[in-house]
Amino acid sequence: MTNTAQEARHAQEQKRAVGWSEFAAAEPALAEWVERRFGAYAHHVLATVRADGSPRLTGLEADFRGGELWLGMMPGSWKARDLQRDPRFALHANPGSGADMVDGDVRIAGRALEVGDAETLARYAAEVEMPLPFHLFRVELTEVVRTHVEDPHMVLETWCPGRPVRTVRRGNDDAPPTVD
Repeated sequence: MTNTAQEARHAQEQKRAVGWSEFAAAEPALAEWVERRFGAYAHHVLATVRADGSPRLTGLEADFRGGELWLGMMPGSWKARDLQRDPRFALHANPGSGADMVDGDVRIAGRALEVGDAETLARYAAEVEMPLPFHLFRVELTEVVRTHVEDPHMVLETWCPGRPVRTVRRGNDDAPPTVD
């Protein structure tokens, strides 16, 4: 992909990003399920873009508070530096122990925007009882994906801003998937 094509795609993604509360208003049942899935475990996996363009995976806690999804990080951490340079990210919910994945799988993608307002940082720090300094990012979503099994199908529910949830059901055979 050329730089021009990448820039056009990035600009398009920026236009379509929305905050957590807007997603929750558009798709309340899916948003509730996603929050519950992330709330089941404290630590999740964050993917950021390194300076050389390669991916970086790190552990992270996600916090749903006040109608927003927040990502907090230690001062000067590599993941914070990545997001300061390129706000694109993907966040994968902890799948839990074992291979059952009873609750399925959740992935979120979007942009993480650093909060520079001292008042907001102080208020957040007081609410979560976290000592300053730290980096705080507010999430804007470009995609939410829930994957689970409804025997005999693998079900993928995908939401993007401005569109209804798209549900794809695939079997473990050569039959084409069905799309709702």
